[in-house]
Amino acid sequence: MTINRRGALGAALATTLAASLPVRAFAQSGGANWPSKPIKIIVPYPPGGSSDIIARSISQPLSEALGQSVIIDNRAGANGNLGADLLAKAPADGYTLMLCDLGALAISPSLYPKLPFDPSKDLRSVGMLAYSPHLLVVHPSVQASTLKELVELSKKSDLNFAVTASGSTAHLAGIELQRKVGAKWEYVPYKGGVQAVLDTVSGQTQVLMNGMLATYPQVQAGKLKLIAVSKATRMPLIGSVPTIAEQGAPGYESGTWQGVVAGRGVPDAVIARLNRELTRIIRTPDIRARLAGQGAEVVTMTAPEQDQFFAKERARWAQVIKEASVKLD
Repeated sequence: MTINRRGALGAALATTLAASLPVRAFAQSGGANWPSKPIKIIVPYPPGGSSDIIARSISQPLSEALGQSVIIDNRAGANGNLGADLLAKAPADGYTLMLCDLGALAISPSLYPKLPFDPSKDLRSVGMLAYSPHLLVVHPSVQASTLKELVELSKKSDLNFAVTASGSTAHLAGIELQRKVGAKWEYVPYKGGVQAVLDTVSGQTQVLMNGMLATYPQVQAGKLKLIAVSKATRMPLIGSVPTIAEQGAPGYESGTWQGVVAGRGVPDAVIARLNRELTRIIRTPDIRARLAGQGAEVVTMTAPEQDQFFAKERARWAQVIKEASVKLD
């Protein structure tokens, strides 16, 4: 059989080009040429909260490291689920990320039976950045200075317990604490931590459990009275303040774990670079000191480590929700 060499060469070249197209498309969408346009970081809460504070702290250094603008997009709603759903439905190209309380994200599957997305299937970890314990605080008029006194007062007086949102990490942390120490209070849900803090400062609510990063400035200003910190051990910044575990709830620990997630299909190379840059940025002395001064600790994890953390948190809060029969109104 006679073979047309020119035709054979043309066919071979066409085959080679076709085979290279996926690789080239990958490089353009998330490989060697990434990033080639601005990056958006969704913060699924109102401005001023812990996630927002950290997002704005890292945005400029990340922009400088990647050579592209980094835009913070606050999309509050449904306890962070609105922003997470936007991320899940965005193109998985590395140009849309989300910085949030990963504990809240782990709670959602057990609390919302009809979520429009599945965090485990639609999202993937990028890396952990920081941990901020919850502060248990009260309005200065509340006649209690210890957890024991607060529990006793709650049995005699009507106390409103402000929570950032129904089903938030702080809400479930309050429920877990209530069950451990036998307190009685009425939960008042808000649409974000800022308003919950402001209403407790004004006395409309009397008790608050919230992230230290957003709450401690009000304690420093004398507008809120600090009862306890939810960290396993005392914090150097407020070493004189005992932990919740020390005051009658052994083993108790809660807080906000700030991390970054991306769409499930974002390439590994993009995830690896983001993790590397974010870890370097959050560990810089100025950012570390700034966060430490407000009560947040830099805690970094690789993407696989964050996956393990998420699975553990999901199991923990699923148990609390089941045992306390927590349901949203």
